[in-house]
Formats: sequence, C-alpha cells, structure tokens
Amino acid sequence: MPENKLTIGMPAGSLANPKRGGNLINLLEDAGFKAKGYETGGPTQFTIVNYLFGWDGRPQEFGSQLGINEIDVAIGGDDWIQERVLELDLEYQTKIELEKVLSLKRGHVRLVGISNDPEKRNTREFLKSLTDEKDIITVAAEMPYLALDWVRRELKELGLLEKYEQFSVQKYKTPSKIDKGILIYETWGKTEAKVRNGGADMALEITQSGSAIRNYGLHIMDTVVKSETGIWINPAIRDNAEKRDMLDMFLLNLFGAVHAENKVMILFNVPHDLEDDIEAYLIKNNLFADEPTMNPGKTFTEFSIQVDLGNKDLPLAKIRYELAKIGAVNINTVPLNSSIPSIGVLG
Repeated sequence: MPENKLTIGMPAGSLANPKRGGNLINLLEDAGFKAKGYETGGPTQFTIVNYLFGWDGRPQEFGSQLGINEIDVAIGGDDWIQERVLELDLEYQTKIELEKVLSLKRGHVRLVGISNDPEKRNTREFLKSLTDEKDIITVAAEMPYLALDWVRRELKELGLLEKYEQFSVQKYKTPSKIDKGILIYETWGKTEAKVRNGGADMALEITQSGSAIRNYGLHIMDTVVKSETGIWINPAIRDNAEKRDMLDMFLLNLFGAVHAENKVMILFNVPHDLEDDIEAYLIKNNLFADEPTMNPGKTFTEFSIQVDLGNKDLPLAKIRYELAKIGAVNINTVPLNSSIPSIGVLG
C-alpha cells in the first residue's frame, strides 16, 4: 500500500457497472475524483487527484483488508463489512473495530430471517418450537456469520444459548462437524429454495422487496440487518496526520456529490420593488437556510435558491410558476454536481 497515498477499496461487482449499483463511477467524478478503468474491470486509476490509489477488490474482503491496514478506505455495503468483523471475532477470536464515516445513499437492502412456518410470528417463536425437537439448528445463508450472530442473539434471549453453544460454518450439505448446536450452511444463492425444500430449518436472506421470498411461499420472521453502500475506515488512520487530511478531503467532496443528488439551483432576477414579496414567499416555503442568496444590481436583484426535486409538496414546476407570478424574471434552472454546506459536515 503506498504510504503517501490514500488507498481506496474499489468494489467489483454491481457497483462497478455504470447502469447498476447507483452509478458509483459518476458519483466519484462529480466529487472531483475522476477515475478510469474501474467500470471496465480495472485496474482503477484516479486521473486528476494523484494522491488516491485504487485497490480493486470484492466488498466481501474489504472488512478484513481494513482490519490489517491493507487499504485505508472501503466503499462497500454495511452487511459485508459486518460479516467480516463477525467472522474474525467468532472464528478467529480477533476483534477489529471499523467505522462507517459516510452514507452514499444507495444500495439499500435488508437481510431477513425466513422460514416455511407462517404460524410463528418471529424468530423467537420459531426457535422456541424448533429447539423442542432438534439438537442441531440448520441455517442457510450467503452471509453465514451474520446468520450465526442473529441466531445466537435470539437463543440468548430465550435462555437457550448454552444448550446450542457449539457452532459450525460449512458448505451446503457437507457432513456436520457438531452433534449439537448451530450448523450454518454457507450458500451461493437460491437460499429460499433450500428452506422451501427442507434443506435447512431457516435462512438469512438478502432482499429489497421480499417478492422472491413470497413467490416461494416463505415467511419473513424478522428484519435482521438493514444495509446500504457507505464509506468505511479503520479508525487508526486518524493517527496519521497526512492520511487523515487526505481522508477528510475525500469525504468532504463525496458528501458534496451525494448531497447534491436530486437537487437543482434556481437563479432568477427580481425588481427591487418586489424583493419583499419574493422574500416572504421563500420564507413561507422554507426555500433557503440561514438567509436567501442575493446579488443586488441597479434595478434588479439576482436570487439563487436550492431546490429538492423529490419534494412532492412543493415541486420544482410549481416553484418556478409561483416565482414568475410574483414577478421574478429570467428564471434559470441549473443542475448541481456538488453541494457542500460547510466543513462541519465531517463531524
């Protein structure tokens, strides 16, 4: 890892596809970090900001890489980062502390507990019934250690964790290494089919809408984890003053790009005698923060306001129309690539 550069874990897979994963390559460009090679399979090269080094990898591995300082920053889902943290703790008795420092507002998924018993309302009810009959609880999951942590927590609440203290994470249908406890089958997808066809008692499944689970006639017991794409670090990076400064620049500009999404700037001119009417309208509709931005001229004042395109109560078209009715002229709408309120957003 280059000592004088900030090493960024660039996630292969859907995030690298410009048409999927929230278009990460364009988000980076809007933040000022234009890259080439990433969307075509790598290697990633940052062409303008030369203090960034792209490490192309799988998000499944980034948690471990952060833990050993092989990368400084990881762009990836909360679920895979937590999966690696739990694996190191439960399987290797190695604790690492990682920190999420920025949400990228994309890649939202849920990890849900599923079973084929709709009469049991939640995981605890299902496990209470299951443990009356079985010495080994079988669970299928693409993220086995998140599944293991989930089941252990629920058993602890039931006072049954001691009975099922042993665990084993194995490939699907390999011979069990335990005679009592929690057997996690690590799978490569189609987890629902394994539960539906009796291959496992229950499962932890990744979903957005839950439609595939319902299609299999299965029951969602609980939402176990909510995940999104974000920026993760090993907090130890802050001990390096040079890298901390690079990190803050990276985060501030990424925040600006995320914050600007679905927003535009409206620029318009107002005759001096109508300024009070325009200000009253802006105040009434909360269309500025501390004070409206105004550039006075000889006979007109130029106003600029930022508008959220997702506001259904006050859509952009209505704002422009009402400004024009009051007397605003030359109403121009400008797209935003970045919007940084202040350096205070870094916390």
